[in-house]
Amino acid sequence: QVQLVESGGGLVQSGGSLRLSCAASGRTFNSYSMGWFRQAPGQEREFVAAISWINGRTYYKDSVQGRFTVSRENAKNTLYLQMNSLKPEDTAVYYCAASPSSSLGVNSWYWQYWGQGTQVTVSS
Repeated sequence: QVQLVESGGGLVQSGGSLRLSCAASGRTFNSYSMGWFRQAPGQEREFVAAISWINGRTYYKDSVQGRFTVSRENAKNTLYLQMNSLKPEDTAVYYCAASPSSSLGVNSWYWQYWGQGTQVTVSS
């Protein structure tokens, strides 16, 4: 069982930066691939970025590639998402997710554990 708690969301102007964190419970954090998803009002939850537990390989949604960076600090059981050059279309609730698989899936059903989400609002 893994419990996830996100933090770091807030209101930022277009072009600004935020860093989201996801604190995970349990002693097996380093055996889980971790991902970030987001959901805007009236839209489906969508994949943003993920990092594999086995080799640290990362994968990004095309529209955030080069602006967002996903990373993890296993000693602190924490996942991060550094978001730069934010745009109004990045506005959403951001969720972190965990999967015991070493491969990275872009569909929500692939991920077993979810946090409650943190709101990110980017003003124009």
